[in-house]
Amino acid sequence: MTPTRRRLLAAALAVAALAALPGCQKSSGPKATPVPPGATVLALGDSLTQGTGAPPEAAYPAVLAGLTGWQVVNAGVSGNTSAQGLDRLPALLAEHRPALVLLGLGGNDLLRRLPDEALRDNLRRAITLAREAGAQVMLIAVPRPTVTAAFTGSLTDHPLYAQLADELGLPLQRQGWSEVLADERLRSDNIHANAEGYAQFAQNLRATAQAVGLLAPTR
Repeated sequence: MTPTRRRLLAAALAVAALAALPGCQKSSGPKATPVPPGATVLALGDSLTQGTGAPPEAAYPAVLAGLTGWQVVNAGVSGNTSAQGLDRLPALLAEHRPALVLLGLGGNDLLRRLPDEALRDNLRRAITLAREAGAQVMLIAVPRPTVTAAFTGSLTDHPLYAQLADELGLPLQRQGWSEVLADERLRSDNIHANAEGYAQFAQNLRATAQAVGLLAPTR
């Protein structure tokens, strides 16, 4: 190897080593701002947010409030589509002025086979409204109903949630409902959790909030 090629190789190795250092890596996205205890958090969703299949105090927003110290408003309405949730959002934002919106809509859209693009647009508009009102947003993925899932009991998130979270730089609760609703011990029926299932979802959501910086780790 010639001296010139040795110098070029050494320079390339040095650049690669610097890129591997944590401080030199490209950021994975904007950092979340911690939401302090006592802050208002709006949980917008459908029956899974409302807590169908369990007492009101067992719904995930109520459990999450106990785990985090947040004032979590349960804005879940059974049967709501993403369009209906979007219609309710402006009034909810004006009334509660939340620091954080937990956006968990889309299950009824998927069950009713409404167009994926309409769901994506409604979620994007809801995120924009929340951000314009000064709130951070965490997106909650919803399982994709498939024939295979019906026979195997295995659920996975609809991919549009991860795509939208990546596009907009949002934290995403992955596989939360998919894991709960795939376990018959955690369900009250085929599409709703029981009290234990809602508690598990809330615990997973708290862990995700800590991981992305929305919630300070407990000491």
